[in-house]
Amino acid sequence: MVRAREIATVVPDDPGGHPAGHSAVGDLRGPRLLNDSDGLKAAIHDIARAHGFDVAGIVRPDALGEAKRHLAAFLAAGAQGDMHWMEDAERRGDPRVLWPDVRSIVMLGVNYGPDEDPLTILSERTRGAISVYARGDDYHDVIKPRLKAVARALIARASGDVKVFVDTAAVMEKPLAAASGLGWQGKHTNLVSREFGSWLFLGAIFITLELPPDEPERDHCGTCRACLDICPTEAFPAPYRLDARRCISYLTIEHKGPIPHELRPRMGNRIYGCDDCLAVCPWNKFAQRGREVKLSARAALTAPRLADLVRLDDRAFRALFAKTTIKRTGRDRFVRNVLIGIGNSGDMALASEAERLVSDPAPVVRGAAIWALGRLAPQRLAALAAQHRAAEADAAVADEWAVALGEATA
Repeated sequence: MVRAREIATVVPDDPGGHPAGHSAVGDLRGPRLLNDSDGLKAAIHDIARAHGFDVAGIVRPDALGEAKRHLAAFLAAGAQGDMHWMEDAERRGDPRVLWPDVRSIVMLGVNYGPDEDPLTILSERTRGAISVYARGDDYHDVIKPRLKAVARALIARASGDVKVFVDTAAVMEKPLAAASGLGWQGKHTNLVSREFGSWLFLGAIFITLELPPDEPERDHCGTCRACLDICPTEAFPAPYRLDARRCISYLTIEHKGPIPHELRPRMGNRIYGCDDCLAVCPWNKFAQRGREVKLSARAALTAPRLADLVRLDDRAFRALFAKTTIKRTGRDRFVRNVLIGIGNSGDMALASEAERLVSDPAPVVRGAAIWALGRLAPQRLAALAAQHRAAEADAAVADEWAVALGEATA
């Protein structure tokens, strides 16, 4: 997913979190724990809950185990696609390379469990399916101030330095969360919690103090392969292995160019992210609805009409998706995704929307519009070819014309 990358060093008077006098911090202070790592560890869970986290665990920075090797194999296969920011395996594979002073890592989770089955929307082919995590406010903006507040509470109790991360640096959050006991990485490579199922946002606090680590959670997947079998694009070449280049979340969020023709029909109406492998996990029977209002789904993003979304210009796009993670993707890539949904809708009433965008200024939009119109109304596309094709200067869009008119294969 598209992510801002930064490291936030937290100091007691950091304006990003609660002031030092905040009650949730003040009542957890006290000199008695300054040199008591066990006592401080016990207090961490109370501090975390006081600041809105649902679960916390502690792990040593050298606890990644096989995760570094798995990352190297993932990168060697080119499975990261356009996500070049993942390619610094040395930093990702050892938190001490990122920050040599770190001695312990506090992993925290916020539950964002939905109040409905995220897969129901997939049958409503003229409406867009947006991943659960993206329907509310940007989780980075919600969680980071809380991480800073927890970090300040920790250093108010004991000496030391801290850094906080929420999906913003070369940190392998999921393996670290598993090693800290928050859950385990399932066969779909995502974190699964016995208490919260698939629905945890993760944050990390690196601290210079030596804290007793928690026990890692063991793998409870057993023989189940529901997450592997449901994947519409067959993005899992084997259990516990992901090829991001085939993952709908990657394709709709990270991938900048045209989406491979082979995968477009399999996307259905998934226009931002994909919840299939998460939602089908049997451990979700224990999941709870998230309690953070800011992370709850906005009504406008629960089942939006493709006909409305495809008409968004840049200004309207920014207004609709203000303060969400979707805004980072940009209008052009988002409308590309919507056009693929339109092409898969089977609704001839949407053909005119695709036809209108055959001349859009953005090549990635034009190409998707050609594909969608070719799926819904190939005769109308053929009639437009004489008007638009000769003037097309973009090679990728020219290829879309050739494929849509049957002159080449995808």
